[in-house]
Amino acid sequence: MITTKTLDFLSNLKANNTKAWFDDNNKEYQKAQGDVLDTVVQLLARLSSFDDDIASSYLEPKACLMRINRDIRFSKDKTPYKTNFFAFINKGGRKSPYAGYYLHVEPGASFAGGGIYMPEPAILEHVRGEIDRFFKEWQSIVQGKELLHFFPEGVQPSGKLVRPPKGYDISNPAIDYLKFKGYFTQRFLDNNEVTDPGFADSLSVKFRSVKPLIDFINRVL
Repeated sequence: MITTKTLDFLSNLKANNTKAWFDDNNKEYQKAQGDVLDTVVQLLARLSSFDDDIASSYLEPKACLMRINRDIRFSKDKTPYKTNFFAFINKGGRKSPYAGYYLHVEPGASFAGGGIYMPEPAILEHVRGEIDRFFKEWQSIVQGKELLHFFPEGVQPSGKLVRPPKGYDISNPAIDYLKFKGYFTQRFLDNNEVTDPGFADSLSVKFRSVKPLIDFINRVL
């Protein structure tokens, strides 16, 4: 499970973001990563109990975690490491195009949710088409009481067009959603929530509320 020591490592990494420091503290990194990996293992078990796509994907827990190394080739920021742990759990694995569930662990800035973020244009076009064809169903999902209970801000866009996308008219009743460049939910989590022994259980309940959104997106992909 994630502990205060997990968060302490990330805080120390943020203050000492160099290869030399990281190498000297590799044992602490391995322990912190192991804490997050244990949480991913727990989440996979719980998600598999209600999401058949996750259950049938037989995901490797470690493959759900993003690398901690930053890609600095084209960045002005040359610090070599991310100061968070990020896990993405979805059908087919995180390199597949499917929507899924995510967890971002960072001291004082952790968050979680589900959906699809900045998909490729062809995939986004398919999702928009599905929303257009089944808008009433889409409305029932994004206005669902359980989803809004856990994610009060509802479904959010990862960027939004100023004008309607090609092929859609401004008068389309779904136009606000059709302008979205991605569809996801987000809930911020404080340090006490993340380090609570029951965190995997409470988070899986929140994930379950966003499953209808994920199913809607994935069925067209």
